[in-house]
Amino acid sequence: MSSIINAVHTAVSGLNSQSHAFSDLSNNIANSQTTGYKASTTSFEDYVTNNELANDGEALSDSVVATTRQHNDNQGMVTSSTNSSALAISGNGFFNVVQATGQSNDSTPVLGSQQYYTRNGDFSQDKNGYLVNTSGYYLEGYNVNSATGSLSTSLDPIQVPSTIAFRPTESTKLTMTGQLDGKSTSATAYDSKGNAQTVALNWTQVDATTWTVTNANNANNTATVKFDASTGAIASVNGQSQASGSTASFDYEGSPQDMTVNLGTIGSTNGVSIVTDGATPSGVTTVSDSVTSGNFSGISMQTDGSVMATFDNGYSQLVAKIPLTTFADPNSLSAQNGQAYTATAQSGSPQINAVNTNGAGTLTTGSVEESTTDLTGDLSKLIVAQQAYGANTKVVSTADQLLQTTLAMIQ
Repeated sequence: MSSIINAVHTAVSGLNSQSHAFSDLSNNIANSQTTGYKASTTSFEDYVTNNELANDGEALSDSVVATTRQHNDNQGMVTSSTNSSALAISGNGFFNVVQATGQSNDSTPVLGSQQYYTRNGDFSQDKNGYLVNTSGYYLEGYNVNSATGSLSTSLDPIQVPSTIAFRPTESTKLTMTGQLDGKSTSATAYDSKGNAQTVALNWTQVDATTWTVTNANNANNTATVKFDASTGAIASVNGQSQASGSTASFDYEGSPQDMTVNLGTIGSTNGVSIVTDGATPSGVTTVSDSVTSGNFSGISMQTDGSVMATFDNGYSQLVAKIPLTTFADPNSLSAQNGQAYTATAQSGSPQINAVNTNGAGTLTTGSVEESTTDLTGDLSKLIVAQQAYGANTKVVSTADQLLQTTLAMIQ
């Protein structure tokens, strides 16, 4: 009698396990089109107990238990997307993301401190300029400090508001025009971070047709310029013979960086010149080649994880850098809503890496990672699970008939 009851318990555990498998398979099938979804599988474990029916230490199988196994390390197919700010990872890394816990009075999101990780890289900008994926998670990265132009060392949500200011481009050339009057001339030059600095150049007359131009901050950085006595045009720089029409220049050395100073054209008065008719010279002006203004037009994502702000002047500037996080055992991450995960003791500590380093993987822009669901395989498994479920119900009904037969014998 007890063995029949034991068979019923075993069959019921089989029904529960197959129901668990149905749940896993249905979840995979339902998420076959979900970006960044990682399909799971079901593992069955035999539970063995010792009881009074066992002889000489033998064990009898009493039940089976099903568990869900994650496969977060499986790579999904990367496909192109119409969303230009979408990113797909090919490798072991995860995006660092956070969730909004509410909204402030001005409708900006209040972001939580819980760290999440995801492979759903279908990001786009919300009304506040934050990069948010289709599951509502906010992308984190190293933001550029608007004052210093340097990257932050801490992870923060990436925000590129439409009011972002254009940082002047780095100066590479100073252009001088006008008639020499013996006075200093200055210009505003910009370093690689958009910081402005005044650059001064001093002109000193040597004789009627010879002048020297000197870096005001470095007396050793100088050039001798010879002019034509009849036309006032530049004849040579530092005594070098140059063809008429070639560029007359000298190298500026110093802060904010080394630059080329364009004095004009040999044989022409279109740059710096001297007066030859006794008139009052107009003076010299100097300008840098930096672009100093531009209106924000959008963002662009780069394969190295750079988030660039683009402007209507044709330039783009770095606003943030996206890292990728890896785990010793990504299959032990704790699954959360929206294709996100949290770290566990079993997954190991998160390791933050630059893109394409330490196995974190590469990024493909304008693309997304598809679900790893194998529809054909899962539908086949669904049929097997259905048959197994039916077999377990048969065990229950057969055991019920045996019990009824046994009870009839007693009667």
